[in-house]
Amino acid sequence: MKISSYAVKNYQFTLIMFLMAVAVGVTTLFTMPRSEDPEIEAPQFAIVVVYPGTSPEDMEELVVDPVEEKIHELEDMKRIKTTISDGLAVFRVEYKYESDPDDKYQELVREVNSLRAALPQDIFSVEIQKFQPSDVNIVQIALVSENASRSKLKFHAEALKDELEKITMLKNVEIQGLPEQIVKIELRLEKIAQMKIPLNAIIGSIQSEMANIPGGSVVAGSKSFSIKTSGNYKDVNEIHNTIVYSLNGKNILLKDVADANITFDETKHITRLNGHRCVFVVAAQKSGLNITNTQKVYQPVLTSFKERLPANIDMVHHFDQADNVNGRLAGLGKDFLIAILLVAITLLPLGFRAAAIVMISIPLSLAIGLVLLNLFGISLNQLSIVGLVVALGLLVDDSIVVVENIERWMREGHSRLDATLKATKQIGLAVVGCTVTLIIAFMPLVFLPEGAGDFIRGLPLAVIMSVLASMLVSLTVIPFLSSRLLKDHGKSKGNVFMEVLQRVIHGSYSKFLDRALKHPIITTVVAGLIFVGSLQLFPVIGFALFPASEKPQFIINTITPLQTNLDKTDEVAHDVEKILADIPEVSFYATNVGKGNPRVYYNVIQENERTDFAQTFVQLADNTTPERKLAIINSLREQFKNYPGAKIEVKNFEQGPPIVAPVEVRLFGDNLDTLRAYAGEIENLLKQTNGTLYVNNPVSNLKSDIRVVINQDKARMTGINTVDIDKTIRLAVAGLEMGNFSDAAGEDYDVHLTTPKGERATLASFDNLFVNTSVGAPVPLAQIASLKMETSPLSIDHYNKIRMVSISAFVQKGYLNDKVIADVIARMDNFKLPAGYTYMMGGDVEASNESFGGLGIIIIVTVFMFVAVLVLMFKTFKSMLIVLSVIPLGIVGAVLALLVTGNPLSFVAIIGLIALAGVEVKNSILLVDFTNQLRMEGKSVDEAIREAGEVRFLPIVLTSLTAIGGLLPIALSTNPLIAPLAIVLIGGLISSTILSRIVTPVVYKLIPPKIE
Repeated sequence: MKISSYAVKNYQFTLIMFLMAVAVGVTTLFTMPRSEDPEIEAPQFAIVVVYPGTSPEDMEELVVDPVEEKIHELEDMKRIKTTISDGLAVFRVEYKYESDPDDKYQELVREVNSLRAALPQDIFSVEIQKFQPSDVNIVQIALVSENASRSKLKFHAEALKDELEKITMLKNVEIQGLPEQIVKIELRLEKIAQMKIPLNAIIGSIQSEMANIPGGSVVAGSKSFSIKTSGNYKDVNEIHNTIVYSLNGKNILLKDVADANITFDETKHITRLNGHRCVFVVAAQKSGLNITNTQKVYQPVLTSFKERLPANIDMVHHFDQADNVNGRLAGLGKDFLIAILLVAITLLPLGFRAAAIVMISIPLSLAIGLVLLNLFGISLNQLSIVGLVVALGLLVDDSIVVVENIERWMREGHSRLDATLKATKQIGLAVVGCTVTLIIAFMPLVFLPEGAGDFIRGLPLAVIMSVLASMLVSLTVIPFLSSRLLKDHGKSKGNVFMEVLQRVIHGSYSKFLDRALKHPIITTVVAGLIFVGSLQLFPVIGFALFPASEKPQFIINTITPLQTNLDKTDEVAHDVEKILADIPEVSFYATNVGKGNPRVYYNVIQENERTDFAQTFVQLADNTTPERKLAIINSLREQFKNYPGAKIEVKNFEQGPPIVAPVEVRLFGDNLDTLRAYAGEIENLLKQTNGTLYVNNPVSNLKSDIRVVINQDKARMTGINTVDIDKTIRLAVAGLEMGNFSDAAGEDYDVHLTTPKGERATLASFDNLFVNTSVGAPVPLAQIASLKMETSPLSIDHYNKIRMVSISAFVQKGYLNDKVIADVIARMDNFKLPAGYTYMMGGDVEASNESFGGLGIIIIVTVFMFVAVLVLMFKTFKSMLIVLSVIPLGIVGAVLALLVTGNPLSFVAIIGLIALAGVEVKNSILLVDFTNQLRMEGKSVDEAIREAGEVRFLPIVLTSLTAIGGLLPIALSTNPLIAPLAIVLIGGLISSTILSRIVTPVVYKLIPPKIE
């Protein structure tokens, strides 16, 4: 080829260009962004509407229906999921994945703002949140102390927060597990009633004192001065001395009728680390940065801060994603070195010089590949690194073929330069064709739709870029080096490794090939039966979309009976801690009562505040194997299975897009009572299905509420407005927020107005409550209202504007997700639902449809591109069919490899099957192309088939062995996300290398293409 001839003859230019590529590649390696997982930014948003005092039904009618009506009309809308509870509605808005997130966020903000005037005016807040992948916390730090005061913990937590906020790479630095410090004003209602002071007068006085109204500016001479007013409080003493009323010419101060003091708000989130009281400080990393470099900045800050802490407070840096990333990258780096060693061993038959020349293609190709990856905006993460390791076994293929062909020409007596030019010219087109078909095979993976496609995209791009670079290297640098470094063998057959391989080829392989060529029909039928038989194994191995995470971490969710108070839930959380403390592999367990653990995993969102919920984030020792982790999880599940008075769920982290659970049945209808009744039946159906675990029905219980029933006749007779009654009750129970102020030290305090009570309101809070009439006279609440227990739905869910109940379940160990789901679907198809009520499957079914949606078109395009390239290369359809006949043979080994290793057919395994096609076709092209060349030289079909089979056997076996060597460390790794990919490729390469060396020549004999 001209490019090879140019590279050999202008070797100085070739050398400089590729040294530059290596230098740029090494620089890119150390500067490109690094993260554990790829960053995925989907056009998904949350609209959070807070409307205190409204029931789910009222919220649905007044807020949810009009908002859903408006936003459902927007372009590219995919779905809207809404959860409605007391005083809160959360809309999860999802656009089509290809939409621009920034544009859609702006659109959503505009539409919601335009709707604001049509919503109730007393809505407390409407917030639109944007989901970002970089919001996952990379550090979670505990400040632990059993005896430090809350104020001391707050002081040091805020000091740490301030230190971390100074680091420009970090964002969203938060303190969790510590209630806000507030100024609580406790009104003595009996005294206020005796003095006949209207409650509104006190509220109005405090609010007016907290008003901070700018005074404007004045001009004096040639200068302008701003006028500062004296609004707002500066300390608690000023609050005490607020004039709240004037009675008989005497000013009544707030301290005469109330007590004000600095305290902490009600505890809603209790946090502990390894059973010890603590507060958590968490931080996320800004998008597009190198987490290793970020750690180098914050690590010294944390070390210095820990040294300055008092003796009774300890800082424990128990979670650091950078350690996980560095450990994973180091592990993959180790796999990489092992793969290089295995590749080097497989190259020994070429001879040491030839092997060294081929090995040079590895750093060159990877350097160019890294530069191209960085240009495409791909970070260095577990998927892109796996792509590079996969490419490692493939990128030497072109160089092996070129060098082996040059060596063969030299063994026939040609000089180094002459052999280099002639051999490269002979094989050049086949090398380009092989590379193009391999790239086409990986191309569907680049264009996979939705989040799963974005998640996996770095892997095929890494392979494509590296293989493309390897083709360039094999046609330029490799011929140049071969023309300078290869040793002239004369008529030698090569080294001892080469002689052994040649003996195997001429011995056993030649005999098998001769027999097969004598019985081509029988050989083809046997191969077809083997392929058909392998297809029958797919139902046996089963299907699972994404595997569980291999990280030594998991979570335990503790769910106490509905509306259980925080203290009771905390008791159960203590019991969980006691059991965890006895497991030697457990390094840390972070307990969160009343709320979920801060977000530390990309597809798990922190649970909102609930008194009947606790979550424990468990971290095992770094050397804990995935098998041991699963054993611990299953042991804990058994221990907690029959825990009295609580449901304790032990859950592993899952890979892939976020889903409620693998098994999810969504039931749709209008009537809440009917939905609840059928949801109960479906819950039982799931429990009766073999393999289900942690069946959840959110409407299985109704919520109990206390309704204040106002006697409207009495209220009107006494001149009391309903709003005054509601305000008095809120004052006594939750308290009224008056605003906030800053003291001299710059500390901000919210001011809460309430009645004397403990940290939490009880029924005693209703005792001695008085409501003022229009003239200020106090009337006991008991005279105009009574308390009544009633039930109401805990929440109402919508899916695309329709009422929905989601009943879900996880899958037990030892059961395949797809088989459990198939069983559930079969049962649901026989389940009788009334008219107007339907169901659909969510969970893995929905995720699978979205992950592979549109893949059919991509595969059709890929197949036609395969055909087009092969027809362009060989100019005949018969040659194309001969080459493609190898694909079924690889599937045989791939399925057997999955069966033997116990892996199901997963998303990543399917990716491996698609990629396998390109790798197999690559080898067949070499065989068919050389057979055609020999026939052009005048040899018969049988002679050409035999000679091509023997001559091309060596490079094909070597390329297969190098690919297997490169993939072996990944296949043996403990990462269940990427190991199936390597297992499929190795199994397919073994079977296709063995079977196709017989089958392809036989198919060639049956349909010999026309040679021009």
